[in-house]
Amino acid sequence: MTEPARPATISAGRPEPLASRLRTTLLRTSRRLRDQRVGDLSDAQLAVLGQLVGHGALTPSELADREHVRPPSMTKTIQHLLEAGLIERRAHPDDGRQVLIEASTQGREHILATRRRRDEWLKKRLAALTREERATLSAAEELLRRIYSQ
Repeated sequence: MTEPARPATISAGRPEPLASRLRTTLLRTSRRLRDQRVGDLSDAQLAVLGQLVGHGALTPSELADREHVRPPSMTKTIQHLLEAGLIERRAHPDDGRQVLIEASTQGREHILATRRRRDEWLKKRLAALTREERATLSAAEELLRRIYSQ
């Protein structure tokens, strides 16, 4: 049986608060997962493509709102994804002044390949844990989702 994890300590030898330890661990894990992406898209480009795969066609302004960026930044991201053949532009059915952006078949495949690669990376690490440790992580995931949703 493994020893329980001890809290990290800061230089003065005091235990580091949970919020600091959790922040650091989540950031490092997120960074390692981001490293598993397929291709050379930036995080912002992948996020936009993921929005389109997950939510269907959206206007550029809807994409900018969802990604919390200004329209000019979204325009650059859309242009890059169009040039890469990962998204398509089509007329808006209700508003002739607008366009809809949607993932192309290649774009959907790109997102699914990245998700598979990231899942495999994480599965390998989870497989090294005990059943009890995986159950603990499952419970923690539910709690983290609640924190995120607040």
